Amino acid sequence: MNSKSFLSIILFTGISIAGGIAGAALYSNISFENGDETIIEKVQSVNVIERVQGIASSTDFSLAAEEAIHSVVHVKTSVEQGYYYNPFKDFFFGFGQSQPQATPRMVQSSGSGVIISEDGYIVTNNHVVENAKEVKVSLNDNREYSAEIIGVDPTTDLAVLKINANKLPLLSFGNSDKVKLGEWVLAVGNPFNLTSTVTAGIISAKGRNINIIDDKSAIEAFIQTDAAVNPGNSGGALINTTGQLIGINTAISTRSGSYEGYSFAVPANIVRKVVDDMLKYGTVQRAYLGVNIIDVNQDLAEEKFLEAKQGVYISEITDNGAAKEAGIEKGDIIIKAGDKEINKSSELLEVIGSRRPGDNIRVVVLRGKKKKQFDIILRNRDGNTDMIKKQDIDSKLSLGGTFETLSKDQKNLYGIISGVIITKVGNGKLSKAGVPNGFILTRLNNQAVDSQKDVEKIVNSLSSGDGVLLQGYRSDGRPDYFAFGL
Repeated sequence: MNSKSFLSIILFTGISIAGGIAGAALYSNISFENGDETIIEKVQSVNVIERVQGIASSTDFSLAAEEAIHSVVHVKTSVEQGYYYNPFKDFFFGFGQSQPQATPRMVQSSGSGVIISEDGYIVTNNHVVENAKEVKVSLNDNREYSAEIIGVDPTTDLAVLKINANKLPLLSFGNSDKVKLGEWVLAVGNPFNLTSTVTAGIISAKGRNINIIDDKSAIEAFIQTDAAVNPGNSGGALINTTGQLIGINTAISTRSGSYEGYSFAVPANIVRKVVDDMLKYGTVQRAYLGVNIIDVNQDLAEEKFLEAKQGVYISEITDNGAAKEAGIEKGDIIIKAGDKEINKSSELLEVIGSRRPGDNIRVVVLRGKKKKQFDIILRNRDGNTDMIKKQDIDSKLSLGGTFETLSKDQKNLYGIISGVIITKVGNGKLSKAGVPNGFILTRLNNQAVDSQKDVEKIVNSLSSGDGVLLQGYRSDGRPDYFAFGL
């Protein structure tokens, strides 16, 4: 059996508080759910507080735990999953339509989150709030608020929420690059709806890639611990013994769906960068080296006659990429990036993932038997150093149409339970693809749509170059479909 089948993400409910110095704030979250395999307004940058040396030897975690539980929240969501029919409604109140009416089936889920600013910003896992129609947040003192989803990043499984509250207790960010194997850590969250639960363990591994994020640009460099986490802990806090946030709990390794020994957290340095991007730019700024990479192992070393026994082998170079511009070549082996020794791909992804286009990074490679050093200016996906605004992405990915929800009579006419009518095609991609005015759109990329918001949510999850498939009916009732690229 593939080891990946033993990895499950458990949905966690909770909010962790992340705090900085001088009013600075950040947000983080991690989620796990149902035993299934899965493993932001103006805010100042968060200052990192280094751990106090000498405290790690203590096994009295009471002060850190007492502070953290007030900064971790319970995140409750309502997700629409299919439809159901109520025959009694039609029997008692009259059918009134040619066929029974479907009612959306709402499913309740929960997880955790971390408060990272006094004015109500919270970080959690993307999978905790994914597809949620409604999000509510409960604080440790039982106050409850409706939450707005400020931004999500599927590539790191993070999301940022906002509630209308002030003077909230928050967690300060620690430096996750400084954590060490064997160091004591605490996991804080709401497993099985048991609020304000704290468990202890040690850091078992760093830079762990477990292939649970289903995204082609995923960054997986998890902190692995043996602190007990279960469904409901996702999005909660992983803290050190000084009470600083060093990660967002996201996944567990399990056969049963519950904790069986190991859990995984997104490192705080990645969380801080993702949250800063969401709040400053409205979207995450991804930096790229412009290379395809493979972990060096014994088989590869023998096949390619490599001198190195570990590191990251460059199998391809992108023509307009940062690495080629700096002079790095195919066949080079990356052994250091920034201040970090690189032994495997996940470590390199973590280093690059914590930076933005335009940032300079020093990379050391092994070319044959010689070490070579390069100063590289990282680039974005388009091969330049520009920052991308959310509105620029929205404009680039816009279908260029106006979508209106169908009335019950219109749905009955076409014999459908959901759909939108394209009242105005416009001059964008819909028009170029030949989509006519009045087209009834029932499914977009194989997902049912019932409002313009549904359409926007699906489109916003796509990237430039992704394919788009529209399925539905022409105004005369003939089924039809249109496919094109963004």
